[in-house]
Amino acid sequence: MAKVYPQSAPSPSPSPSSSPLCSETETFTIWMKSLIYHTNGCTVFDSNGDIVYRVDNYDRKCSREVFLMDLRGKVLFTIRKKKFSFLRGWEGYRWIESERSMNPSFRVRKLYRSRSRMRNESICEISVGFERFSLVKMDGKLAFRIININGEVVAEAKRKVSSNGILLGDDVLSLNATSQIERSLIMALVTVYGLIRRQM
Repeated sequence: MAKVYPQSAPSPSPSPSSSPLCSETETFTIWMKSLIYHTNGCTVFDSNGDIVYRVDNYDRKCSREVFLMDLRGKVLFTIRKKKFSFLRGWEGYRWIESERSMNPSFRVRKLYRSRSRMRNESICEISVGFERFSLVKMDGKLAFRIININGEVVAEAKRKVSSNGILLGDDVLSLNATSQIERSLIMALVTVYGLIRRQM
């Protein structure tokens, strides 16, 4: 399989109102497609172009339960939509030594908003133990930021631009993630956002 390289063309300097990523960052490419032909899911590549995470929903879209896996199919997180739709939330359960934890490692609650398409709108609250984060919608179909309680950006996904300046499809994202949140947890949150936006 050909590799996909996350390096992108230099982007313009951020405006003073934007929050730069804090700490050291790592870059990933997210393709909102499954490795399985004509099925739903997503595939994540690291900066070397190697597949590191995947979600395969097969013929089901917007499933109430999905599994974040590594390349070899080892389950890292089970992500479940809460049983009652009015709660508008998801819970993520970590897998340790082939067993799913009984208690959720994180919770995501979708905020009630109008049908506004405004950018920089917080659409989800994230709880990871005692830590709190917000998921903020940006320009683009799937672009978003994850911001900590201090307003620092810990992860940012936006439409990918190739090394020769070509804007790729709206289902191909470049994700910059800091060291503040564990990588598989960030990918689990990306999966939740894909489910919210009905992309997998």
